[in-house]
Amino acid sequence: MFVVKIGGSILFDENNQINDKLISKYAKTIRNVINDTEKRCAIIVGGGKLARKYIALARQYGASEENCDIIGIETAKLNARLLIAAIGESAYETPPNNLEEFQDFYNQSKKIIVCGGFKPGQSTNAVAASIAEISNAEKLINLTNVDGVYSDDPETNPNAKLLEKITIAELEEMMSKHQIKAGYYPLFDPTAIKIAKRSKIPIQFANGNTPENLARIISGEKVGTAVIF
Repeated sequence: MFVVKIGGSILFDENNQINDKLISKYAKTIRNVINDTEKRCAIIVGGGKLARKYIALARQYGASEENCDIIGIETAKLNARLLIAAIGESAYETPPNNLEEFQDFYNQSKKIIVCGGFKPGQSTNAVAASIAEISNAEKLINLTNVDGVYSDDPETNPNAKLLEKITIAELEEMMSKHQIKAGYYPLFDPTAIKIAKRSKIPIQFANGNTPENLARIISGEKVGTAVIF
């Protein structure tokens, strides 16, 4: 069993249009990996740019942070449904609404389970970590819009270096410097780190703009950044 977290922003191009070619590639890659390895798979999709657009406008109208979180959850589920449609019959036909429902789906079927968000105040990274924990996953693969974890923010520091490995304690220290609110969660938020830490869940961060990275990681190649304990 492996758990894959796909950043919602990856599903949209630079013009904020749905990246149908990339979604199709992901669907094909996921089907191929499942067929080749015969392993089980759960995928968690974030809300991404679309969620942030809705949330920003909702805040402007005076919505509470909890309601903004709910908007993010529903948007992530919408993205999940899109990926389910692309994967086809190999995927469970609907995203679960909570962890208990995920367990029911997991026990009932060996199909790929695609999830969005679960509850307010919880990022989709935390959802992925929870699912990895209860399913005793071999690895949690986090596919984002950067190549992995850097020594500093690569957007502001051109000298930032991609790290091949990082300890969970070092990741925790890095992420503690980021603000958390609805629509914005850092690369891996404190709740997700706490879950991964207590169950020693192996994590791999890699660039999700290249769907082939998923197959490479599953096959054991060194891609992106590995979190070690």
